[in-house]
Amino acid sequence: KLDESQLQTLKNVIKDLIVNKNVQIFLFGSRSDFDCICHNIVTDLKEEYPYIQRRCYTCRHETCTSESEREYWEKLYSEWRKREVHLLGVEEEVEHKTKWTSGKASYIERNQAMIDDSDICVFYYDENYKPKERKYSKRCVCTYQPNSGTRLAYKYAKQKKKQIINVFDIFKQT
Repeated sequence: KLDESQLQTLKNVIKDLIVNKNVQIFLFGSRSDFDCICHNIVTDLKEEYPYIQRRCYTCRHETCTSESEREYWEKLYSEWRKREVHLLGVEEEVEHKTKWTSGKASYIERNQAMIDDSDICVFYYDENYKPKERKYSKRCVCTYQPNSGTRLAYKYAKQKKKQIINVFDIFKQT
């Protein structure tokens, strides 16, 4: 969770992309809290900058919906789940070429497709974060240290020489 100061800093970063870097299209995955926070900020900024667009890159098991249909589907899912459901509203969903053929870690290929299609990548990346160790299999007693999806995406963006804005580093400075 981000505090109010961090949310305002992130909003300023995104607003700077719109005003000073002429960014008009924002790409989102749909798995992380950071994606949702950025999506909410961009959605709020659409009131001030109606020409900006939100594109969602989804894995085969994820859902987003066109803004024009979002209310209908939220109501339907909320009634079915018996709790309030919020879906990401977007102007466009992108089905990257491996969406239907990639396996268990399809989000890695999805993230790489988003990075390939981006000029500037905004991350919340803490290089010291490590996910919990995992077993190689249910029967195996040995464990391994997996990389986080963010770490893999960050390294890929660096490899592709993308302009990177790491808000984790910005938050440390403020």
